[in-house]
Amino acid sequence: MSQKKDKECDKSQENDRDICKINQILELMKDNDLVEVEIKHGEDKILLKRAQPQLSAVQMVGHAVPAPVAHAESKPKESENLVEIKSPIIGTFYSQPSPDSEPYVQIGSAVSPQTVICIVEAMKVMNEIKAETTGTIVQVMVENGQAVEYGQVLFKVRPN
Repeated sequence: MSQKKDKECDKSQENDRDICKINQILELMKDNDLVEVEIKHGEDKILLKRAQPQLSAVQMVGHAVPAPVAHAESKPKESENLVEIKSPIIGTFYSQPSPDSEPYVQIGSAVSPQTVICIVEAMKVMNEIKAETTGTIVQVMVENGQAVEYGQVLFKVRPN
């Protein structure tokens, strides 16, 4: 750590010293392109995470993302009040927990707010996405393995 920053911490009061040390660690994280650091000392533990610049799915996978494909036996009427379930993060959409298992949901599946409907993988972390609504799946808007953007519609649900 730089001597200038050490002097700043030495001059600070005891309460501010911890904040100063955390800021120094964050600066080291930034300088070394680290996203996450976990420090354990005895029973104390601190986990620091830095925000990352978000890349679009096109940049992440290196090719254009195909247009969403609706998988409905019959398209719902435009006048219906369907609820859209959107991706909360950028990542890769998976409709099933493993390649040889059944999809979490399909067209016609009943869902409740706690129903896991898919996984979106981001940076090797599998994030279970819940329906957060009650109803019936009427459209699946993306393909298994497709890159998805933040806010992209994954499913359309007819509310009960």
